[in-house]
Amino acid sequence: MAAGNADEPRGTSSAQLLKGQRALVTGANSGIGLATAVALGRAGADVVVNYVVDADAAEKVVEQIKGFGVRSYAHEADVSNEDQVVGMVDRMVNDFGTIDIMVANAGLQRDASVTEMTLAHWQKVIDVNLTGQFLCAREAAKEFMRRGIVPEVSRSAGKIICMSSVHQIVPWSGHVNYASSKGGVGMLMQTLAQELAPKHIRVNAVAPGAIRTPINKDAWDTPQAEADLLKLIPYRRVGDPEDIANAVVAVASDLLDYVVGTTLYVDGGMTLFPGFATGG
Repeated sequence: MAAGNADEPRGTSSAQLLKGQRALVTGANSGIGLATAVALGRAGADVVVNYVVDADAAEKVVEQIKGFGVRSYAHEADVSNEDQVVGMVDRMVNDFGTIDIMVANAGLQRDASVTEMTLAHWQKVIDVNLTGQFLCAREAAKEFMRRGIVPEVSRSAGKIICMSSVHQIVPWSGHVNYASSKGGVGMLMQTLAQELAPKHIRVNAVAPGAIRTPINKDAWDTPQAEADLLKLIPYRRVGDPEDIANAVVAVASDLLDYVVGTTLYVDGGMTLFPGFATGG
């Protein structure tokens, strides 16, 4: 087998684990979503790049994905809007024939102490981070159940991957809306997995720790900030978006076909509660 190309991201190979599959990634024009959409394309999948702002950035991602010899297009939709999610999946089924992989990645933060947090900021985060994942999962599941298993494509009828966070289980003062939304994602994923597994639909979650993305730039952008952050990461490095993207590709592939209802924490050990490493 030939060695991987020099320009491939660290830790990847040229094997097209997802050849012939069709994926939709929400919030895919920046950060983790961008890296995930590109990784899925590199692995052989056709990819729909969802975005809600910055169409130019989305089109750049599309062109990068097309460079792998697969199909891709950008689709603007607010995942918290039911009609827009339904329309997005309907268009994909019409244009690509079906959907095999739904990566519910879109998310945002509106941070404040609990006494200063507005109801609007609470609701916006819940609407996008939790309700948005429900709507995307629901529409994907409908198509998976309609189509069923196509053995030459995948052993499963479809894969739903919820993008969660270490804050699915780690409380986060000053971020009650975000932490609550991700805690909800954890139970959403498990309940969907329980319900849909008999239909041969796999539902899992990937939970990033500290990753170098625009949403948390203040936490790692200076030497002092990064040093403080590394105290929370036993592996002693901040993650890259590609770390998450590689995990999504693996979970979406038949290599992990027997993994159902599981959260894969990709966090350098952050959920090991490093404050207790010296005995507490």
